[in-house]
Amino acid sequence: MKWITVLLSLSLGLSTAALAGPQQEKMKHCNATAKEKSLAGDERKAFMSDCLKAKPEAAATQQDKMKTCNAKTKALAGDERKKFMSECLKAK
Repeated sequence: MKWITVLLSLSLGLSTAALAGPQQEKMKHCNATAKEKSLAGDERKAFMSDCLKAKPEAAATQQDKMKTCNAKTKALAGDERKKFMSECLKAK
């Protein structure tokens, strides 16, 4: 019976840790941005609240970038296409 409790606790702990990842990354990003802007006090609290509520940025995944960049390269081929794709994927 103790093993079931231990296994259940571990599985719940792992699923909680997996869910906390994206939120932790968001918190790191918001903290870093607030620090760059030298925010403090109420101004920092307001910024952090807005930042943490914000939806993910439009510069989403690498896959989304690939789709967008590929759509723009219809007329390009070879080295010209490679160069364009490289620059397009690096853009924010």
